[in-house]
Amino acid sequence: QLQASGGGLVQPGESLTLSCAASPGTFDDYAIGWFRQAPGKEREGVSCTASRGGSTIYADSLKGRFTVSRDVAKTTVYLQMNSLKPEDTAVYYCATTHSCRVIVSTTSVPSDDGMEYVGKGTLVTVSS
Repeated sequence: QLQASGGGLVQPGESLTLSCAASPGTFDDYAIGWFRQAPGKEREGVSCTASRGGSTIYADSLKGRFTVSRDVAKTTVYLQMNSLKPEDTAVYYCATTHSCRVIVSTTSVPSDDGMEYVGKGTLVTVSS
């Protein structure tokens, strides 16, 4: 249902765009979000876009550097990441949910309990 791709090794300050390809039904009926998990750390919500092209929310710490876009024809959600920092190194996952606050929240970490499906992650490494 979901397939994240586009990870790789980049240098600090560079940009990278991740893709999350969804099945048509998933793309329309669920909110699709991104979260990440760095080695030895808890999950961290990145962004979440409401179903049917609704609004996108971002983690406060990532606003201004990360941007989400959607390609309806390709049923794909993109996460553009700019000015990458070493601390952005993590496995990035896309997931579906009925509530974006399950993925992006100031009071909790993304939980499998609130996500309908979590795709395989893609590794982003930011290093010189």
